[in-house]
Amino acid sequence: MAPLAPLVAVIGCDGSGKSTLAEALVAEYFGIQPVSYVYLGTRSGAIGKVIKQWPIIGPALERRLTKRASQARDTKQKIPDNLTAVIIYLLSVLRMHRFRQTLNHRKAGRMVITDRYPQFEVPGFYDGPGLSAAQPNSRFVAWLAKRERLKYARMTAYVPTLVIRINIDIKTALARKPDHARDLLEKKIMVTPMLTFAGAPIVELDGREAFPIVKAKAIAAIDAALT
Repeated sequence: MAPLAPLVAVIGCDGSGKSTLAEALVAEYFGIQPVSYVYLGTRSGAIGKVIKQWPIIGPALERRLTKRASQARDTKQKIPDNLTAVIIYLLSVLRMHRFRQTLNHRKAGRMVITDRYPQFEVPGFYDGPGLSAAQPNSRFVAWLAKRERLKYARMTAYVPTLVIRINIDIKTALARKPDHARDLLEKKIMVTPMLTFAGAPIVELDGREAFPIVKAKAIAAIDAALT
């Protein structure tokens, strides 16, 4: 079997600039070599915003779903109900689908630059298995959680060629993402330096620096990794 093409994962807390950087890097390498962009998040926040716009029931339903999602991230809590568990599981199925697209690009010889990357070290949030933090409330939820863990085990078995980790502080994150919950941003900022991605090479960047500087450092790191 031919070796897979390189994969560069751009990771960081919301507001760190990872999406902007990932898209800029794809534009930088486009025309130099085959390259593809893949978003490996779930866009659950965007889904919540859409629900919030629904007439009459939207705002209340969005608040309810947000509360239940928060409970699922708490190791001292239980998964609220089967419906919440199914929704979280389906989001992981969506991530698995996008990950398969990533593999198809790599098998076709295209370097892939991803916005986010699945991880298995911190469950419950931050691109980790969503059903493995809070306790399952039934055998059905425990079964779903087991199936979800298997999906993450498969995805994280593929070690990125390079991880570009963008670090940021809470003040900057909130300034860029004022609609995000402070406590969740703080958790992501705390967890970001702990993720190892199965021993992948990691380059550390400061998301507070001017974007041209961040981009130049990222390109230098990728060029070094590819050679």
